[in-house]
Amino acid sequence: MNTYRKSVYIIGGAVIPQTGPNALSNEAFDLLAYYNKENAMLIDVHAHLLTEGMLNRHEFWGPFMKVQGLTVGHFSLGTKQPAKAATDAEAQANLLARMTHASRRKLMAERGVDKLVMSTPSHCFMYWAGDFANEYARLCNDELSAFCRADPDHFDFWCHANLADPLNAAKEIERAVTQLGAKGVCVGGANFNGLEAHDERLFPVWEKLTQLDVPIMVHGFNQSIYWGEKHTDDKFETTSIVGDCVDETLFFWYLICGGALDVFPTLKTYITHAGGMAVFQLGRLSELNRAMAPDSRNQRPLMDYMHNFYFDLDVHAPGLRRGVAEVVGAERLLYGTNFGGAYDHGDLTEGLGLSAQDRERIRSGNAIELLKLKVPANAGRVLTS
Repeated sequence: MNTYRKSVYIIGGAVIPQTGPNALSNEAFDLLAYYNKENAMLIDVHAHLLTEGMLNRHEFWGPFMKVQGLTVGHFSLGTKQPAKAATDAEAQANLLARMTHASRRKLMAERGVDKLVMSTPSHCFMYWAGDFANEYARLCNDELSAFCRADPDHFDFWCHANLADPLNAAKEIERAVTQLGAKGVCVGGANFNGLEAHDERLFPVWEKLTQLDVPIMVHGFNQSIYWGEKHTDDKFETTSIVGDCVDETLFFWYLICGGALDVFPTLKTYITHAGGMAVFQLGRLSELNRAMAPDSRNQRPLMDYMHNFYFDLDVHAPGLRRGVAEVVGAERLLYGTNFGGAYDHGDLTEGLGLSAQDRERIRSGNAIELLKLKVPANAGRVLTS
């Protein structure tokens, strides 16, 4: 059956050996080669990266990879998965093995992904870490940039910035974009050590982003990180599993109601996890922004700001994805999956009744246009207009 038998394959732009530790089965190569020939380029804009240089940077805040999981201060990321490491050193080695270029390219080939746009994991945003937060943002950007420079055909990045210190955040965003090649900035959804997206103290950040013409990516984080030793009071990892989506919704609401988009009308924001709950409650937010919220500062109806936002299809049922696509429109959708995370649902554009043109927009065209991505010469066809 395999008609593509070679010693090395280029699939979705990724170079994969047919033999050796990173080899795929013949059947997998058959499928991937067919996929590569028949489908458009696929760019996943929601992926995270940790390098060795991003770990063990602070005696308390770390971040550390331990047997019990990723650890930041008192907080350790919960898991039900059986421990695969007997020591912290082994746990770190296992994590870093999954983060190599070869490891990432192998999984990308299996899933038909041509390019990842990566960011710092949200548990490591460090808004809560005082002076270390600015230092860590700079370090993350240096590490992300170095990783992507080693293989720019397959990897780009969202920079990190400490929004708890807006003036320094604006300077770091400028450095990351103009000197390191960042395509935008990834931020939390709420509580930048007390600041929220409606706060005018964040205007220097929004101003810098509009000057540079790069977007925001919004990804919530576990608010229990602020609770110190009481983080275990966060039953069932609620501030992460539920709270991420709540905070992403708050960012949408606060950015509009705070008037930032009237001051910076070209500011663009991508909100992952299908916008938290914003899209699903869009009618409620729109109507009650008009009828209530007397302190809101937006000068136009809420729906008039939708052109400032992008979303993805990272929800777990095709029916919900169809709803998001219908409400938002293909021209405002990116392809984001939390690549390599806790779940994989296949091609998020399948089975939604979308035209081939709209699927191409979501899978690659919109990301190329929004993030000004360079397209490898061997990539599939893409649509940007």
